[in-house]
Amino acid sequence: MSNPWIAIGALAAVSLVIPLAMIAVSALLRPSVPEQSKRATYESGEVPTGDTRIRFNIQYYMVALLFVVFDIETVLIFPWTVIYNDAVESVGLGQALVPMVAFIGILAVGLAWAWRNGAVRWVRSPRAQRQYSE
Repeated sequence: MSNPWIAIGALAAVSLVIPLAMIAVSALLRPSVPEQSKRATYESGEVPTGDTRIRFNIQYYMVALLFVVFDIETVLIFPWTVIYNDAVESVGLGQALVPMVAFIGILAVGLAWAWRNGAVRWVRSPRAQRQYSE
């Protein structure tokens, strides 16, 4: 092969043909037995009750997002701490410390912004406040 784009094109074609062929074959081979029980919502063998559209507090998502951000922070800081001594010996204290201080500073600014906007303040819903006061 003289052109490397041929290999990339072939890989792209194969990566599209195989999943599409598997979907087509499974659609042709699967049994089709329409039943009412197959259309019911699966809830661990329990009879479904209530509506499936439940309003969640956005606070859950904000806490999860902050958790992911600061979890990734620890994933990035841990390797830096492992090589810190070697980096200080090879490039000096300033070049080893400044990038991580800048990284932690950006995260601190992000945390301050989230704190100022109330993302880390847990707010009770009016319904929960009524139940708590009763």
